[in-house]
Amino acid sequence: MGAKSYIFGGMKTMWMVVMFDLPVDTKAARKEANDFRKRIKKDGFTMMQLSVYMRHCPSRENADVHERRVKKILPPDGEVRIIRITDKQFGNMKIFRGRRRKPTENAPKQLQMF
Repeated sequence: MGAKSYIFGGMKTMWMVVMFDLPVDTKAARKEANDFRKRIKKDGFTMMQLSVYMRHCPSRENADVHERRVKKILPPDGEVRIIRITDKQFGNMKIFRGRRRKPTENAPKQLQMF
């Protein structure tokens, strides 16, 4: 039939994932991008990865409210994608991590000759 949804008090809970690509090529664009990030964080979104934020929503109606807020604050040259997923789908997410990055090696000191 379909995937089971978690229902609390007759409302389906879900996760909203906001993915965005905002220009940062000018000082004004960087400010707009930073303001956008600050505003979605203030609205309860948490950074999942660079330019990917998530938020739990207790109902579709609640998700609609947050979606409208994101759309309202989008910088003029930006692009945002929003996906809604169930708790179960979110819980089934696979996370892969590579080896820890090694620190950048320092350049060797040059031999000085007089």
